Amino acid sequence: MKTQILVAAMAVSTLSLAGCATSPSGGYSSGSGSAYGNSQASCYDCGTVTRIEEGAGSRTPNATGAVVGAVIGGLAARELAKNRTDSDGKQNTATVGGAVAGGVIGNTIQNRAGTGYNIFVRMRDGREVVVSQDDLNGIREGSSVRIANNRAALY
Repeated sequence: MKTQILVAAMAVSTLSLAGCATSPSGGYSSGSGSAYGNSQASCYDCGTVTRIEEGAGSRTPNATGAVVGAVIGGLAARELAKNRTDSDGKQNTATVGGAVAGGVIGNTIQNRAGTGYNIFVRMRDGREVVVSQDDLNGIREGSSVRIANNRAALY
């Protein structure tokens, strides 16, 4: 009698553990062959990175370097002119010249400092998409990514 109860208890525990098994895709089995949470099969904007090319210069138009350079150049030129002359006209001319030179230098520095990337993605439907962005955020060749707003993000 004790043996029959023990065998029955083992059978019940085995069956209840089998109900917790997961499918190979990592989700819990739903009985219909698909897995819960596996939205990759229906993701139209998803793909695999095939190649990454590094390019010079920022891909996004940005006048920050020119503006900051112009402000700093104008202020520096004004201070230098103030110490060397009493003429307001010469101080104004120096300020404008310093702002122009600072703007050109600031823009050049920003363009050389920025690094852009062309990310080539083979989409699930066979298309190849190229996305240009300033950062990789952990994306590498072979990474699964989703394309949204003309940017690639890990998926």
